[in-house]
Formats: sequence, structure tokens, C-alpha cells
Amino acid sequence: MKKLDPNAIVKPTVQVIERMFTLMDVLASREDAVSLKEISEKTGLHPSTAHRILNDLTTGRFVDRSQPGSYRLGMRLLELGNLVKARLNVRDAALTPMRELHRLIQQPVNLSIRQGDEIVYIERAFSERSGMQVVRAIGGRAPLHLTSVGKLFLADDDPQRVRAYATRTGLNGQTKTSITQLHALERELAKVRQYGSARDNEELELGVHCMAAGIYDDQEKLVAGLSISAPTGRLNEEWLPKLQAVAREISKVLGYQHHTAN
Repeated sequence: MKKLDPNAIVKPTVQVIERMFTLMDVLASREDAVSLKEISEKTGLHPSTAHRILNDLTTGRFVDRSQPGSYRLGMRLLELGNLVKARLNVRDAALTPMRELHRLIQQPVNLSIRQGDEIVYIERAFSERSGMQVVRAIGGRAPLHLTSVGKLFLADDDPQRVRAYATRTGLNGQTKTSITQLHALERELAKVRQYGSARDNEELELGVHCMAAGIYDDQEKLVAGLSISAPTGRLNEEWLPKLQAVAREISKVLGYQHHTAN
């Protein structure tokens, strides 16, 4: 039997994707824009073929056309890179503290980040003993205005961005307690800013209440939220200081320095 070389470079099975990778490698090798002629020469692709693929990459913002016939890597790659970086760093920093908090309160603890108009659950700590009927799967998504962590991110936005979010999404609800009106959402976000924490009162799932605290990076940017989920009537207010302390602990690992007023 032929042995596989672990050091061998594995090529994509779709030719156009291989060509796309080759084009992007050429762009990555230069700080300034690269002409179509030079790209064609370095990749061995016919100019028309390179031009066609670059146009598609430009449409997706993976490549920028700085001027006619010149290209460089696009901002979409930076956005995706920052998302991956934040996801990995936050998860690594949060995993052990999350598990310790779960052992203390015996209720699900969720770690979420923002992606567009939704939050994405990237880690969880839970057990069957928690008694929860629904535990959010890693990779699951939910609208910002229906979740405690989502409200943290909306509260971090300026009023114009909040209104734009409401217009885009229509503030659709999922339960009778869901916030579906802009004025009600604005009042809720004012409370989030005042208290530094957020709640979900059966707004995403009937019978489930949540509380959340924010996680910040070294640039003092809100990068994630930590939340506790519990059945209605079992969310203990004594958990909130513990949740906030764990969120501060994770933020500190990420380089955040909490400034207190003199």
C-alpha cells in the first residue's frame, strides 16, 4: 500500500478554487497593489482567466480593485480574520472559568459573540442535572434583540445603529414577551447601559430566563458575552455578581484593564 506523505501539499479538488488561492497568495506577497499583468505572469494564468476570478473575489470583498487593472487583498479578509481571532482567544480564555461557574451554580453557562445581526454560541458548559429543556448548541444563532448577550451588543451601538438594526430585522418576536417595538427596545437598552448587564425574560424561548455580562479585549471593545440560562423562576439574582466577576476575569486575560473612577 502506498503511504501518504504527511508533508505533501494537498491541493483543492476544484480547479477554480486552486486558482483563487494562487491569486490571493500573489496579492498577499505584496504590500501595494499588483497589476493584472504581473498577477498573470506570477500565476501562469491567462489574463482573462485571472481577471474573471479577481472580479468574483472583488464582488465578495475578498479583493479590492484599487484602480483599473490593479488589485490587493480586501477588507473582508480582515473582518473574517478578526472574527476567528476573537473567537479563538475568547474561547480559550473563557473555557475553564465557564466550567467553574457551572459547577458552582449547576445551570448552563453560554459564551456568545456577535456576527452581523445575530449572536453565535461558541462554547457552553452544562450538564443533564441543570434541568434545562433546551441547551443552545455550539454554532447556533439567535437575533440580537431576543437574547441577553445580543442586548449587550446593541447597547454598545449608538442610537442610529440600533434604529438601522430595527429597520433591517423588523424586530420579529418568537414569544409573547419578545420585544418587537423600537421604543421598547430602546428602553431596554438604556437599562442595560445603566446596570452593565442584560436579561432575556422568555423572549427567545418560553420557560427560559437568562442574564449576561460583557467580555472586553485589550482595546476595551466588547468582543463576547457570558450568559447563564435557567428555567423560569429559578434564575437566582445572587448569580449576577458571580457572572460579572467571571466575565471580568476573562476580560483581564484578554488584556482588558478595568478603570475605576477616582
